Amino acid sequence: MTDGIKQTGLAFLKMHGLGNDFVVVDARGRANPMTPALARAIGHRHFGIGFDQLALIRDKGPVVAVDYWNSDGTLSDACGNATRCVARLLMDERAVQAVTLRTGRGNLACEDAGEGLIRVNMGPPQLAWHEVPLAREMDTLRLPLEGAPSATGMGNPHCSFFVEDAAAVDLDVLGPITENNPLFPKRTNVQVVEVLDRENLRVRVWERGVGHTLASGSSSCAVAVAAARRGLAERAVTVHLDGGTLGIEWRDDGVWMTGPTMLVASGVLSPEFMETAR
Repeated sequence: MTDGIKQTGLAFLKMHGLGNDFVVVDARGRANPMTPALARAIGHRHFGIGFDQLALIRDKGPVVAVDYWNSDGTLSDACGNATRCVARLLMDERAVQAVTLRTGRGNLACEDAGEGLIRVNMGPPQLAWHEVPLAREMDTLRLPLEGAPSATGMGNPHCSFFVEDAAAVDLDVLGPITENNPLFPKRTNVQVVEVLDRENLRVRVWERGVGHTLASGSSSCAVAVAAARRGLAERAVTVHLDGGTLGIEWRDDGVWMTGPTMLVASGVLSPEFMETAR
C-alpha cells in the first residue's frame, strides 16, 4: 500500500483494470485530503496524473471504506474495476483470499478468483425507475428515447443502447447527449451494446463525469442485466470492452464481476502541486 500523506506530499498508486485507470490514495488513520478541486487537478491528464476514477481508502478495520471520485471532481457511489483494484491491494496486504469494502453502493464482497483475477459482488441491480434514478415513473426496460435503451442502477445510473454494430456508433456524440438528458437527474453512464451471441456482448462505454473509457465494471454489470432482462443473453456472459474482457454473472445474491487488475506505479504528489490544486 502507499505510505499515505507525507510531509513532502501525497502518496498514491496508479492502477488499472482493462485500461479503466485509477489513482489510489490510502488515507487510513489520517485526515481526508480529497476535495473536488484536488480530484480535478490529479485527474487532469496533462497538468496532473490522469485517471478515470480516484479511489480514496478511508477507514481502518475489517471492513474498509472507499470513496470514488470522478475526474470532474464529483463523487460516485460505485466503481467496479476500482473496487477490484483496491480489493487486490488489501488482500495482498493482509495475505487473505477475501475482503469486504464499504462503498456508497453498500458493503461489497470481494475475493481472489485465481490466475490473477479478482471477483466482486456489485450487489443486486436496481430496476425500479426511482432506484436508477429516473426523473419520472416509466418502464426501465425500454426508455422513451430514440433506440429504446434500458436503464439499470448499479449504485450509479446506466443507460444501455442495444445496436447492430457497436463500433459504428459515434459514442462521443451519443454519450454526452444521453449523460445529460433531463430523464436522468443524476446524469448517467452510457453504453452501446452489440449482442455477439447469448454469452458474449461487445460493449463501448461513456462514463458520466469522465467521458469515453476503455472499460467500466459497473457498466458491464448493467448491460449484462439489461441483456438478460430483454431476453437477449444468458445471466452469465463475457463482456468484450475496448480494454479487454470481464466475466459477469447475475446471481440471486447480486451481480458478480471477474477480471484482472494491474499495479502500474507508485509516486508522491509534490507540495507545489498540492498547493496549486487547492
